[in-house]
Amino acid sequence: MVDPASIEDSIRKGLACTHLEVRGDGAHFEAVIVSPSFAGLPRVRQHQLVYAALGDRMREEIHALSMKTFSPDEWATR
Repeated sequence: MVDPASIEDSIRKGLACTHLEVRGDGAHFEAVIVSPSFAGLPRVRQHQLVYAALGDRMREEIHALSMKTFSPDEWATR
């Protein structure tokens, strides 16, 4: 079973984050991710950066990941 903390660790290793929360039940997860890398990028590209940080885990371990991505400026004004 996949632990939300291990997903956080993988995301942090592959993407600079100023805020990160991951919740889930072992198969389905929700994440809130704030990264300066997201600034100026469309949501699709932001999500691709998260998928790249997770690598093969998305195909092999994580069955569903719902995410909300924000740049630090977007996060501050939400």
